[in-house]
Amino acid sequence: MNELSKAARRLAIALEPAAGQVYFSPEAHENYARLGFGPSPGDFSGVAAPEMAAYFTSRGSIMGQVSGEVVAAAFGVFNPAIVVPSVTHGWSLTDAATICAARDRGAIGQLARILGEHPEGLDRANQILARAVGALRPEGRPLYGGLATLPLPEPALGAMWRRTDMLREFRGDSHINAWTAAGVDACEMCLFTEPFWGLPLRTYSRTRGWSDADFDAAEARLVARGWLVEGGFTDAGREERERIELATDLQCRPAIEAVGDDLDELVAILSRWGAAIREAKGYPASGPQELANAVSNSR
Repeated sequence: MNELSKAARRLAIALEPAAGQVYFSPEAHENYARLGFGPSPGDFSGVAAPEMAAYFTSRGSIMGQVSGEVVAAAFGVFNPAIVVPSVTHGWSLTDAATICAARDRGAIGQLARILGEHPEGLDRANQILARAVGALRPEGRPLYGGLATLPLPEPALGAMWRRTDMLREFRGDSHINAWTAAGVDACEMCLFTEPFWGLPLRTYSRTRGWSDADFDAAEARLVARGWLVEGGFTDAGREERERIELATDLQCRPAIEAVGDDLDELVAILSRWGAAIREAKGYPASGPQELANAVSNSR
């Protein structure tokens, strides 16, 4: 792994709890329920799970009041058959500006509850994060591009959250660019990623709405390409999956170069916050980047 990739993945791991906590925030779930969405359907290990119609609609709202088909295209790995009706239902309850504001309040509310209104290192983190997002461009990146059109929430804690979300979505958009360029489709990518994370096939990917028939066909295609065998990678498959990740890392070069020698400092601040967020059950114990990193380091 080259130095750019190491830096890009370190940053992604550090960003994940601060940015991704919005999807597990009780404050956000309560805000969505007030708009007519269902409550959190339950929890896993004490972390409140998202209600999926609210998830698709709220995250999609950063692009404006777009159709479910556009949301499915931007999210990439979800089955459009579950995304489209969820978003259609969502727009029958609210509009993009309203749920986007509810999303912001929920994310910032949970961060303030766990970290405090102005946690140590906030001003410095915002300085470095501002450089990172200032180096990014929107082409080919609909979720990042949507966030880039929104004002930074106030106070400084809100600005930090927006910037971490922008960097997270930029990498996610870049990842979709990488795997589609490699000729992999959405259901295939779900199955192609689980062994990369050290998970059995059809476990995490169940959350993406695909049927057994979808999985059967996708797995058969990956086997025919010589990338999977008996539920695991072939050598060629592991190499191809790593190439996709390397292509994702490469697209993050502008942010990494903008952060420069301050990467260690930024990662230290974000990691401290991430540990507190996890301890408070605001985010699951491990995110996808950490799973991938652990598997990579075990080889």
